[in-house]
Amino acid sequence: MTKPDFFIVGAPKCGTTALCKYLNKHPKIFIPEIKELHYFGADLNGKKYAKSLAEYLVFFQEGQNCLCGEGTVWYLFSKHAAQEIYDFNPNAKIIIMLREPVALLYALHSQHLFNGSSEDIQDFQQALDAEAQRKLGKRIPPKCQAPEILFYREVVKFTEQVQRYLDTFGSAQVKVIIFDDFQADTAKVYRETLEFLRVEPDFQTEFVKMNTNKRVRSVAIQQIIKYPPSRILEIGKFFVPLPRSARRYLLESFKETIKRFNTQKVPRPPLSPELRRSLQQEFAPEIKRLSALLGRDLTYWSEDASTSGLR
Repeated sequence: MTKPDFFIVGAPKCGTTALCKYLNKHPKIFIPEIKELHYFGADLNGKKYAKSLAEYLVFFQEGQNCLCGEGTVWYLFSKHAAQEIYDFNPNAKIIIMLREPVALLYALHSQHLFNGSSEDIQDFQQALDAEAQRKLGKRIPPKCQAPEILFYREVVKFTEQVQRYLDTFGSAQVKVIIFDDFQADTAKVYRETLEFLRVEPDFQTEFVKMNTNKRVRSVAIQQIIKYPPSRILEIGKFFVPLPRSARRYLLESFKETIKRFNTQKVPRPPLSPELRRSLQQEFAPEIKRLSALLGRDLTYWSEDASTSGLR
């Protein structure tokens, strides 16, 4: 059965959704429509779309004669996913996307609020301040299935995360994309990625902006989408007599349709300059370590956020 040949492993809010969509348009590449399969990463909590290898591989059955891949942004954060992916396919290619940490975390907090259950602290700074308590199991939203995603500062420890994949797969099988480059010249980064994957690099597609800042029209509808009543799921078994994995796929597709209707795209409010400067200073040592690892000077992230998409 067909299995994935490459993985876009994160980080969150770094353009992974857009890259998955663009790559999937290539005639020789197949990526499942459902992103974030979360099959790998034994140390990660939260929803998994496949509980067995057989269920996982079903997502790639339409990709015969194509290079198959998947994108799950928390694989980079996971301490186990790199080795698990290697054990599954040691020849897999890994794509990592990174972004200026303050912009990433501000966008991630907004995404958590939009999700409806991941985060319940509306103020970004207060959410950051709650991190220590949350690591002790306190102040976790009741329906949050993966508390570790609220450990914001842990999410942007890029150096150790990237190093883990380099150590596991080797530099030849790992491509790191900086979000600034992806924004500035999407076509160039796209072509370089196709070359990395060794498929026809001259294929061209339209680069439509995706995954902009969102908020829900109705919190109640969002909760029903995320946690459908069990009675509805039981009834669905009789009206949709399909294997469990197929029913799950149809359910997720239906939920995504309702979710789109319940979504408003709105600009993210500007981040406080004082908080931005404080966090830039806090993350400066990490950025220096990352610069050394990648052989690229990213210290401008600590000096000027004007190109980092904070708004």
